[in-house]
Amino acid sequence: MAGKDFDGAVVVVTGASTGLGRAIAVETAERGAGLVVVNFASNRAEAEETARQVEAKGARASLVQADVADDAGCAAIAAAAAPQGRIDALFNNAGTTTFANNHADLDAVSADDFLRIYKVNVVGAYQMIRAARTLLEAGASPGAVVNTASIAAVVGIGSSVPYAASKGALVTMTLSLARALAPKIRVNAICPGFIDTPWFGRGVPEDRLQRMREGVAAATPLKVASTAEDIAGAAVFLASPAARHITGEALIVDAGTHLGFAPLTMR
Repeated sequence: MAGKDFDGAVVVVTGASTGLGRAIAVETAERGAGLVVVNFASNRAEAEETARQVEAKGARASLVQADVADDAGCAAIAAAAAPQGRIDALFNNAGTTTFANNHADLDAVSADDFLRIYKVNVVGAYQMIRAARTLLEAGASPGAVVNTASIAAVVGIGSSVPYAASKGALVTMTLSLARALAPKIRVNAICPGFIDTPWFGRGVPEDRLQRMREGVAAATPLKVASTAEDIAGAAVFLASPAARHITGEALIVDAGTHLGFAPLTMR
């Protein structure tokens, strides 16, 4: 923990009702954030629990229901921070997928699957940055954007081909916007591996999920199955003053899973 390095910060977290988004929101609050905008798409009860945990850490929470695939929704999320006159950190964490784990089954996903996944995972992040740009540029220090990509972006694994492709596109977009928006905005990404959250439980029976946890822990060099809190620290670091000279970086946070993939020797 890095103390109160987010003292008074205005933070926006998309997809913050559960999992990694919640963990990021709570950690920024614990580190001194003044306002955390908690975005959610559908489950208000879960988002309210995130808000409760944020406020228990001493920050104010503002709930905004919106789908980042909708440009007007992104504007509404950014508008929740507008009375503060700035956004210090934007975490583009909202994401979606279609579960089609057999990547060789090309009939398992459709064009509509690709379009929906890209609209949320790539276009949504772009629209959020655009909606927040003026506020991100308004602070005394450069505003920070942290995009939640995935190890899937680097090695082509994951829940489906369109999901992996979308996260690869998000990493490329991170590079493009880090260059284009400097020096007023820093743009980075994290690439998590397996995270033990409800995200990975969707469409997976509990017994299979438990085997997955055990398999992940056995296969990773650090011998762990990461939790949301394990990953949140890396995301929050990239938005913190400690990372003030970092932009255009895609940080792999996967307990070493990527070390088992030969293509990464060329990275």
